[in-house]
Amino acid sequence: MSQEEAAAGAAKPADEAAQDGEQKKQEEATEAQEQPRQEAWAARRDLIAHAPDFVSTLVNRDQFGQTGGTHYGNQIFHIGGGAETPRTVSGGPIPQTDVEELEAVFQDCPSFDDALARLRTDRIVFLSGGHETGRRSAALMLLHRLGTDRMLSLGHPESFETLPDQLDASTGHILCNLAISRSRPLREPHLLALSEQLKRSSAYLVITVEPSAAVGDISCIRWEPPPAEEMLHAHVARITGETVWPQLCGLTPVKEFLTRQHRPDDIKQFAQRLIAFHRGETDEEDLAAHGETAVANQISRWLTEAKPELRDKAFLISLAVFDKAPYAVTAELSDGLFVRLQKIEDPAVPPRIPVFGSSRDERLRLARAKGYATTEVTEWGPLKGKYCAAFRDERTARLLLAEVWNLHPSARPALADWIRKLAEDRRPLVRTRAASAAALLATADLSSALGHLIEPWADARSSHSWLTAANALTMAQLLDVPMVFPILRDWCTGENESRRWTAVRAYGLLGPVHHQEILEALLDAIPRQSPVQDSPEGEDEEIPEEARQFADALKLLLLAVREPVLAELVKRLNTNHAAHAYALLAFREACHQSKDDGSGRPLVLDWYAHADTATAQHLVLFWEALLGDRAHNTQALDILRGWVLKADADPESEAALALLLCALVTEPTNHLRVSHLLETTRDSEGARPPVAQRLLRRLSPT
Repeated sequence: MSQEEAAAGAAKPADEAAQDGEQKKQEEATEAQEQPRQEAWAARRDLIAHAPDFVSTLVNRDQFGQTGGTHYGNQIFHIGGGAETPRTVSGGPIPQTDVEELEAVFQDCPSFDDALARLRTDRIVFLSGGHETGRRSAALMLLHRLGTDRMLSLGHPESFETLPDQLDASTGHILCNLAISRSRPLREPHLLALSEQLKRSSAYLVITVEPSAAVGDISCIRWEPPPAEEMLHAHVARITGETVWPQLCGLTPVKEFLTRQHRPDDIKQFAQRLIAFHRGETDEEDLAAHGETAVANQISRWLTEAKPELRDKAFLISLAVFDKAPYAVTAELSDGLFVRLQKIEDPAVPPRIPVFGSSRDERLRLARAKGYATTEVTEWGPLKGKYCAAFRDERTARLLLAEVWNLHPSARPALADWIRKLAEDRRPLVRTRAASAAALLATADLSSALGHLIEPWADARSSHSWLTAANALTMAQLLDVPMVFPILRDWCTGENESRRWTAVRAYGLLGPVHHQEILEALLDAIPRQSPVQDSPEGEDEEIPEEARQFADALKLLLLAVREPVLAELVKRLNTNHAAHAYALLAFREACHQSKDDGSGRPLVLDWYAHADTATAQHLVLFWEALLGDRAHNTQALDILRGWVLKADADPESEAALALLLCALVTEPTNHLRVSHLLETTRDSEGARPPVAQRLLRRLSPT
C-alpha cells in the first residue's frame, strides 16, 4: 500500500467521524427546537421551589429554597487555643509557655473528662475528631492535668513498630493526625507494645486521628468540645472581668458570630476585637465585619492550601451552588466538576473517583456545613425525609463562588462548562441552581458571567436554555447587580428572537419586585412587535410565539402583583389596540391557572371571590371583553365550562362563579351565551351536573 493510499484510508474514518459529529449536532439542535416550551406559571413555580434563599423577596415575598427540618449528624464546635498546625517534623519539646497560655482559657467538657480518665488508667488515648476542632489543645491539657512537666510532639513514624522507640521516660507525648488507613492499619499488637513501653517508662501518649481513620477495634474518644460561647467567654472574661461579659455577649455582632462555626484561632481573634471594643479602641461596625473576614480567610485556605485535595475542593464549590439542597445531588454533581478541574490541573493523570470512599459526615465537617432532614418540593408534591446540606455560615456560598471566579481564573473554563452541563439536567432543581450560580458569578464579574454562561444560554436553540438565562438575569437583578435592567430593555426591543424571549420572561418573573418599571417597559415594547392577528375561533396555533412571550410576561405580572397591574391593563383595553390584544391573551391564559394548595380552585375565580368592588368590576370587564372578542370567545366559554365542572365539588367556587355569571349576563348576548353553556355542560359520564342547574336558576330566578 502506498503512502497516499494509507493517508486516504486514515483520512476517511476521520472524515466520517467529522460528518457523524456534525450530524449529531444537527440532530441535537432539531431535538432542542422540538422540545416543548415550559409553561410560564410552571416555570415560575420551579423557580420558587428550587432557588436559593437570596431570591426570597420574589413574587409576593414567597420563601424560596428549603429551610427548617431536623438536624442530623455531628455538631462541630471548637475549643480554646491556637489553630492546629500539621506536624511534619520529627518532633520536639513543647514550650511551657504554650501550655500556660492555653490553661488560662481552656474549658472542660464531657469528652475531655472521658479522655482524661482513659489516659490516667491506660497511659494512651486516641482522640477522634476533625481538623481545627481543638484536638491538639485538648491533648496538651490532658497531659498537663496529669502533672507532666515535660511534653514532646512526635513526628509521624515510618512504621508503627518504630513508634515505641520514640518514647522518653517520664514524658507526655502528643502525636497529631496519625495516618491510619485500610492499607496501613493499626493492629492490636502495635497498641500492646505501645502500652507496655509507656508503663515501663512512666510516660503518657495522646494520639489524634481523623474520624475516618481505620482504627478497627481500637477504642477512641470522640472529641466533642464545648460550645463556642464558652470558649469566647474564657478568652474575654479573663481580661475584662465577669461583670462585663453579659453586656458584651448581648451585642448583635457577638450573637451573630456565635451562631456560626469558627476555628479556635478565629474565636481568639474575635475575642481580641471584642476586648478592643470594650476598651473603646474600635466600633461595633468593625466588630461585625470580622465575621465575613473570617469566612473569607477560611475560603482562601480551602482553595490555596494542599489540603483539602482537589476532589474535596470540587465538593465545596458544588455545595456553594447547591447550598440547602439534597446532599446526594451535591455530591453526585461535584464529581463532574472534579473531572473537569483535574483535566486542567494535570491532563496526563486520569481522574480517580473512589465510588465508596467518601464519608458524608467528614465532608460536611470539612465544609463547616450541617446536614438535616427536610421536605423536598417536587412537581408531584412534597417528599419528606430528604437529607440536605447547608453551610453553617450563609455567606460562605456567595464568597466561595466569587473567590473561585475572580481569584482563580484558571478554574473558570471548568466551572463554566460544569454549570452549562447543569443547565441541561432534567431535574428542575439542578437547572435552577445553574441559573442561580450564574447570578452569583455575575455579582463577582458581570461581563464574564454574561460571556461564559448567560449569553450562550440566551442564544441557544432550546427554550429551556432561554429560561435558564431568564432565571439567571432575574436572580442577578434580585442581587442588585448593576446594568441588568438596561440589558433586559435592550434584549426586549432587539432583533434577536431568543434574547427577546429571555428578557420578556425575566420581566414577568421580576414583576412582583419592580412591577411599575417592568409593566411600562413591556407596554412600551409591545408597539414594536408584530400585532396579534385574529385567528379562527379556538385555534391557538395561529398565535405567533412572539405574542405568547409578551402574554406570558403580562400573565405572570397579573397573577403575582394583581390589582395594580389589572387596573393598568384595564386602562389600555379601549385606548391602545396593540396592548388590548396582548392584555386579553394574558388574561385568558391567567384564567387557566389553578391554585397550588391542592384544591385546584381557579386562581382568577378565587381572586374574584375575595376582591373589592373596583377589582371585581375590572375582572368583569375583562371577561366581557373575552366573550365579545371573536378570537377568544370559544376558549373563554371553554374556561367557564371547566369552572362549572370544578365548582360541582367546591361550594366556595360555586358561590363565586354564581356572582361572576350574574355580573356577566347583564348584556342580552352574554345571557344567551352563558345560559346555553349551562344547559349544554356535561360531565365525564355525559350527565348534566347539578351545579349547572343551580347556576342556571340563579341566572333566571323566574
